[in-house]
Amino acid sequence: MGFVKEFKEFAVKGNVLDLAVAVVIGAAFGSIVKSLVDDIITPAILTPALKAAHLSNLSELVIPGTAIKYGNFISQVISFIIIALALFLIIKGLNSFKKKEAAAPTVEPVPTKEEILLTEIRDLLARKG
Repeated sequence: MGFVKEFKEFAVKGNVLDLAVAVVIGAAFGSIVKSLVDDIITPAILTPALKAAHLSNLSELVIPGTAIKYGNFISQVISFIIIALALFLIIKGLNSFKKKEAAAPTVEPVPTKEEILLTEIRDLLARKG
């Protein structure tokens, strides 16, 4: 099998395409969470702290006399926690669906007329022998 053919089979497998879609959706989800933190959580929750520090934006928090912007770090930590929580809830929901599917009892199949007849013949032959 040629290299190009092997690569083509690998590249068009469902797993690779699913992964590509997941990366794109993940990037979009990341920007939504960043907007949530920067535009909603920070102004709503951290506004009193920012006003006390005479700042208008979390990214303006720096250690005096240095270029260390710990405000950006705090913003990224909040974003990470929100993303991790969202993924946890999604995976937990998916796992609960899997458990319900696995917990569903399987019904024993009813033997067909042929199977019943063959079982009776087997039993009769066993009694004779």
